[in-house]
Amino acid sequence: MQRTIIDDLDALIDILPPSISDQLHQREDRGELLEVVMDLGRSPEVRFFNYEVVLSPKEIAQQDIEYVTSRIASFGDDNRAGIERTLHRISAIRNRQGRIVGLTCRVGRAVFGTIGLIGDLVQLGKSILLLGRPGVGKTTMLREVARVLADELGRRVVIVDTSNEIAGDGDIPHPAIGHARRMQVPTPTMQHAVMIEAVENHMPEAIIIDEIGTELEAVAARTIAERGVQLVGTAHGNTLENLILNPTLSDLIGGVQTVTLGDEEARRRRTQKSILERKAPPTFDVVVEIQDFNRVAVHPDVAEVVDATLRGRPVTTEVRWLDEKGEMCRKEERVAPFSGSEIAAKHRDKAPKGGADLPKVYLFGMNRSKLEQVARERRVDLSIASDLSEANLLLTSKSYYRRKPQKVRDAEAAGLPVYVLKTNTVGEIRQFIESLPGGKRRVSTVDSALKEAEEAITEVMNGKDAVQLSPRSSYVRRLQHLMAERFRLISRSSGREPQRGVEIFRKS
Repeated sequence: MQRTIIDDLDALIDILPPSISDQLHQREDRGELLEVVMDLGRSPEVRFFNYEVVLSPKEIAQQDIEYVTSRIASFGDDNRAGIERTLHRISAIRNRQGRIVGLTCRVGRAVFGTIGLIGDLVQLGKSILLLGRPGVGKTTMLREVARVLADELGRRVVIVDTSNEIAGDGDIPHPAIGHARRMQVPTPTMQHAVMIEAVENHMPEAIIIDEIGTELEAVAARTIAERGVQLVGTAHGNTLENLILNPTLSDLIGGVQTVTLGDEEARRRRTQKSILERKAPPTFDVVVEIQDFNRVAVHPDVAEVVDATLRGRPVTTEVRWLDEKGEMCRKEERVAPFSGSEIAAKHRDKAPKGGADLPKVYLFGMNRSKLEQVARERRVDLSIASDLSEANLLLTSKSYYRRKPQKVRDAEAAGLPVYVLKTNTVGEIRQFIESLPGGKRRVSTVDSALKEAEEAITEVMNGKDAVQLSPRSSYVRRLQHLMAERFRLISRSSGREPQRGVEIFRKS
């Protein structure tokens, strides 16, 4: 399994200020370059695979940053830009006024021959989910999967390219994806919509998607899989167990629900009366955990593994790796599962508490003094978390959410509800406070909203003309619209905020 690497490194080095590019051109180890970091008022740093180097004692000035930004494409809502027809990525750090004060210039490499470890699974037409830590090569493998499916297997492939990381920047995609087609996404919050559009408009046999991270995207992925399209994607999390523990993304592997058994059935199974079970068939047939560049763990039957984990049985996984000769080796490993109580606790604790218990709110880009002022006016004892790990709800504004910063992605990956205000004003904050339990009405959780939509869909399919759902946030309404679409029903939002809700009805 020979690997060929194409990095077009000169294209990245040449957009850097001469004081940096001249030194990089002279380095013999530039082939190992990962990224160049330029922060205002600090010395430039270059990072290689196993070490970092301060390139010059001269501090980065504003004109150095402007030199780079004038030579690349425009930054999107996710603060990422690229160089046309390359895989390089430039990410911006901004100050409070929106001015760029830092750049991370990351090398993008096309690596041919990376899917040898999972080539047999790709050829079978199974939907495959790739997991692994950042930088382990998920996107690189995804790019190669797209090329093999399109060129070697002759299938119609569409790539949903949210940040242009798979097929590069510009209107003409990088040749590393072969004859696969690429759909760009105008903003990260629209990724789920473009996923559905790809299926409806372009008749793909396979769809490639990077970084499934929200409940909306998980619902869209299930919609694609149910239409018989092969789906190959990546998601947040290093292992399959991470997904089982993640309430937001667990639907990708079938979802988790608590079931109460009768006395006789509980005795027959020799279990407690309340047990955990898989809700539905998994969206993905196979999960591949990328442990290293040359080593993966394969779960070829996701449904079987999830069922075994929920029942507390050990799980057998197939480990594959390349030896010194480049030949694939395999062995089976048995892994002890998580306890049922640990899984149940994760799914229970990530939802906002009911009754008079207020959720612990983490603020991102919000005015804390305004929030505390409104809370005092409403006589609500608001709990504000100082760290995201302590919170069970994130509050942010629309302008911040559109950029999809790391904190928001972390919250969605951890299954935390994200409450988005249109503006950072007292009026919007007051509506948020009133939506809290003890403020005026209880927080509408995603689970209850989806359950309500599911019951309404059943009523309509059983003959009812229309069902009006409870008022929900715009984020939750989009989920409900997607559910209606899956069952070929019509839905629309009506009413004025904050009383705007979805109505589901049959096609005339």
